[in-house]
Amino acid sequence: MAVETQNPIVFFDMELGGEPLGRIKMELFNNVVPKTAENFRQFCTGEAKNAHNRPIGYKACRFHRVIPQFMIQGGDFLNGDGTGSICIYNSPKFNDENFNLKHNEPGLLSMANSGPNTNGSQFFITTVATPFLDNKHVVFGKVVEGMDVVQKVERTRVNKNDRPLNDVLVAQCGEM
Repeated sequence: MAVETQNPIVFFDMELGGEPLGRIKMELFNNVVPKTAENFRQFCTGEAKNAHNRPIGYKACRFHRVIPQFMIQGGDFLNGDGTGSICIYNSPKFNDENFNLKHNEPGLLSMANSGPNTNGSQFFITTVATPFLDNKHVVFGKVVEGMDVVQKVERTRVNKNDRPLNDVLVAQCGEM
């Protein structure tokens, strides 16, 4: 009898300006993009370590970019402003795994990048379908619970650079 493997489910407990917003649960598509999904999963669980063997990842990380009717972006736990990135594969970046999954609905989890084969720790969650990102960004998961929390983040006030005026933080994260 074949053993059916399930895709991992991870979560973010979100805060806005120090106040709890709620939980976002995300399925990671390990069955389609295992390398990309594992990179994100380890940053959720704290399994990833820095050079001093200390956990690194999304806990206490800001969502640094919010664009209504497009996406919310986070994952720069190095600099907090969209300029920092790291991955679990002993390099700053890793290659695009594949583009099998498309940006065809809200709530998709996709890698933020600075061009081909520049994936690291930064990601975004779509708030609408974004087909113009197909074949440029790797979709590796989807929100399975807490889309209302994503929408609350999407509605937060931002400055002219799309940075939230009040900190939007991942207060806690992990794997279900």
